[in-house]
Amino acid sequence: MPILRSSAIHRAEYNSGSRTLSIWFVESGGPYDYYGVPDAVYHGLINARSAGTYFNDNIRDRYRSNR
Repeated sequence: MPILRSSAIHRAEYNSGSRTLSIWFVESGGPYDYYGVPDAVYHGLINARSAGTYFNDNIRDRYRSNR
């Protein structure tokens, strides 16, 4: 469970079996679950220079989600 150095995202968890990405945001908490997320997208998020920007460009509004 990586804790991210981000002003937008506190932490992220990934279940590769179900391809579910769970994200806890700094402002709104969480978890917010995103379904059908490829492993590469998760690794992109945790290795991104800016997790918030990566989230907005590659995850937000691209995957079905639930809080």
